Amino acid sequence: MTVIGEDSQLGADPLEPPLMAPLRRDLTWQAVQSMSQSAVHRDDLSLRAIRETAAVRRGTRMTKLLSPAQVAGHLGGWLPYGFCYRSCDIAHLSEPDQLTLLRTDGAADDRVAFALRWRATDPADYELPAPPSQPGLAALPAHSRIGAMVLGTGFTPSMDDLIPEYITAGFADLPIPANAQLVAHMPGGDEVVLYTYQPEQHGWLRLAGPRWRGLLGEIPGASPDREYVPCTAAGTARLVGTINDKEYEAVADPPGEFRVRALTRAARYQVQTLSRRAEQALWRGVPCWVLQRDETWARLRLLRPDVDSLSATGARCYERGVYEAWAPIDELADHHIAEIAYQI
Repeated sequence: MTVIGEDSQLGADPLEPPLMAPLRRDLTWQAVQSMSQSAVHRDDLSLRAIRETAAVRRGTRMTKLLSPAQVAGHLGGWLPYGFCYRSCDIAHLSEPDQLTLLRTDGAADDRVAFALRWRATDPADYELPAPPSQPGLAALPAHSRIGAMVLGTGFTPSMDDLIPEYITAGFADLPIPANAQLVAHMPGGDEVVLYTYQPEQHGWLRLAGPRWRGLLGEIPGASPDREYVPCTAAGTARLVGTINDKEYEAVADPPGEFRVRALTRAARYQVQTLSRRAEQALWRGVPCWVLQRDETWARLRLLRPDVDSLSATGARCYERGVYEAWAPIDELADHHIAEIAYQI
């Protein structure tokens, strides 16, 4: 729940600091909400200070609203990427018709709202869809985007609410942490946990019982009777940890556990260092993530989409803020493995 006021931090979860605004006679709630919806106030110091109070910390619960097709993608192995929200900032939105407005695919089926929920591995994995990290995102024309426009203030478009929005840093895929959940929000405010992620098995364990078989049947390709769904796609980003300078594939279970990925519990040692690895390259001078490749072609995602990079690459919008293109592999420059180190 978004909290406004001077005394609202009392009893707050330290992993989810509330959004705070110093309201006064000349800065009312209505004024703050109005400022958050106007590009004129992107550089307003008061609005920036308010936005900075909504911090992501290690272990903060994050949520991305999904379409049924996106749920199927995550069951198959998609990783968290793109626009997302702190779960505490949207906790007051319990009805499907409220939550589906936050979907990234531009559609709004208000009968049920699906979502992916996970805990942040590190604050460095998230940034504002606004300058300076994303200077050109808000200037993209309507014909080249899907979903709600990006205001550039750090808040999502809304007539009534003040909701801070985030993107994964550079629209990167993030390795999915242990115990992530695929959930459904039903009319009346009920929340149903459909699946939970098991990292050692690289698959999803079904938690929804027989009552929700009809709901699971709405997910393309999903079987309501299947208790375990192994991911068929390999992730484009992975966690790597070391113990005594020896490298292992790692699993994050925020906020405090970062371990070797091992099927036997006795071998799940705590790693001493942790980093995220993914492929990057330049294509036509534009920095991109390399999502998929073979000997001749590569599928790319733009790190910082703007008018110039779309013109140079012809990248297509697949969901809000996410622009991808196919490129000949021999046209890529500076093709390398990027490593983002975490402090643990």
